[in-house]
Amino acid sequence: MDRSAPNRIHRTAILILAVGLTLGLAPAASAHHRPGPCDVHRLPGETVRHHSKELIRCAVAKWPVPGGAARAICIADRESGLIPTAASPGGDFLGLFQHMASAWPDRYAAWTWPGWRLKDNALNGRTNTIVTIRMADDGGWGPWGALGC
Repeated sequence: MDRSAPNRIHRTAILILAVGLTLGLAPAASAHHRPGPCDVHRLPGETVRHHSKELIRCAVAKWPVPGGAARAICIADRESGLIPTAASPGGDFLGLFQHMASAWPDRYAAWTWPGWRLKDNALNGRTNTIVTIRMADDGGWGPWGALGC
């Protein structure tokens, strides 16, 4: 029996792995990207309102806000009826938390990170939620504070 065969196989496996990593290939176990916080997909049969609440609970679990998830859900309900695509009649306010359309680009840039792979659209429930919850975590509810929630 050739005792050097296992060593050759081991060295070959390491070489293949190193070449694959150099070329940007990763083993199957690590091929899954990390999409960022609250990448929660809507389940079949799940209502939009229920899914919006799940997104909000997820974000609040990562970034605590005054009043917790209950207050955040109350605010979103009063602003949009928990409908992510809600827009004011003139389109001046957008999404779950009804961000001012004119302020959205700056808020998106300030409160997201490119590695999270979020859509830059205020009408995307996940993005709108993360931007809002991060803002509230940092400075309180500010523009949403007078809603009685």
